[in-house]
Amino acid sequence: MDSGTGSGALRHRLVEVTLHGLRGALMGAADVVPGVSGGTVALLLGIYTRLIDTVRCGAGGLAALMRGNRGDALRSLRRVDWWFAIPLLVGIAGAVVALSSLMDELLLNHPEAMAGVFFGLVGASIIVAWQLLRLPKAHHALVALAVGAVFFGLLGFQSEPVADPPAMVLVGAGTAAACAMLLPGISGAFILLMIGVYPAVIGAVDDRVWTDVAVVGAGAVLGVVLFSKLIGHVLDRWHDPTLAVMIGLLVGSLRVLWPWPNGVGVISRHAETAIDGTGLGWAPIGELWLPTTLAISAATLIMVLHRVARPTQTARR
Repeated sequence: MDSGTGSGALRHRLVEVTLHGLRGALMGAADVVPGVSGGTVALLLGIYTRLIDTVRCGAGGLAALMRGNRGDALRSLRRVDWWFAIPLLVGIAGAVVALSSLMDELLLNHPEAMAGVFFGLVGASIIVAWQLLRLPKAHHALVALAVGAVFFGLLGFQSEPVADPPAMVLVGAGTAAACAMLLPGISGAFILLMIGVYPAVIGAVDDRVWTDVAVVGAGAVLGVVLFSKLIGHVLDRWHDPTLAVMIGLLVGSLRVLWPWPNGVGVISRHAETAIDGTGLGWAPIGELWLPTTLAISAATLIMVLHRVARPTQTARR
């Protein structure tokens, strides 16, 4: 190999690594937002299949290592696409750390506006997820509507924020959030919101309480190890029915993201703004314009990203 070919390959590798880091940053930014899934962003960017394959290999290696089988662990870990995985993880972690403080500030001072953003993001994600069905049929729509109605009702019993959750709760929260983040359509942050620990987790990241962050991270690793193969298998075998259920979950989740009158103020970690987020109401006419404008803008952004990413996804199938 001559020096020109070698330098060209190096430049190509650096560009790839940089792009993977940026993709990870977009996924991390999505994972901070309740209602937006990092898995959905991976789908929009055309890297979801590669992500799941990488997670499967890594999870298999960790599982073998936990069983004490070093040979199988090494073989699995060698199959991991580290040039893809490491920059992606760095991007995700960097975005979560960088945006946690901003997100907490925005949720504290502008809860209705942020609820509008989230509502638009999730509303557009429903349309995107439906377009991902391979053979959409009427019964898929019925499944989505039925799941959405049940989930909508269940969210009326949403958990109140937990001010100081114990370690086992944080581990369980990390496990559930990790499973959700692997799925297109379900937000890990939204799962944390549902069980009432989102304020504690976002506060731990913002305040650099590394012990709590490590406990949540341990739960996330556990969730990936336990469920990554199951998630991949379910999507491979029952792709359209699984997506229909996810769409229903998105439809039902709109209850918590409705901006009026209580909206997402419930997810601030500040006790004075911890209000019930399950009530449904309507705002005065003068207060409608900002959340509505932000919802439309956020939905438009998701649809544009999906339209741009669609040729890439089609080419990779």
